[in-house]
Amino acid sequence: MSDDFVTWIPNNIKSSIITVPPEDTPMSGTFVANNTALKSVFQRISAQFAKMYKRKAFLHWYKGEGMDEMEFQEADKNMRDLVTEYQDKQDAVVDEDGDDDD
Repeated sequence: MSDDFVTWIPNNIKSSIITVPPEDTPMSGTFVANNTALKSVFQRISAQFAKMYKRKAFLHWYKGEGMDEMEFQEADKNMRDLVTEYQDKQDAVVDEDGDDDD
């Protein structure tokens, strides 16, 4: 199995059957999985954001709509925290014995 997937994260899959399918199809489904493979996506987005924010690209549009520059810094920190959290999950070790010595 790939190192990007941790099989023991509880509630990491959400799936459902949609009762109203798109036209010309008998059924439709949605599948969303939460796993550590998303870490690389968040890292890429964070790196792209950092490049744009460093140049203040498009910042004037958001400031004109009432956003503060501090909100961008907070969003960047939240994204980095999310990447760190996914990394922690990926690096975690599972106790195969099943002993709960808590």
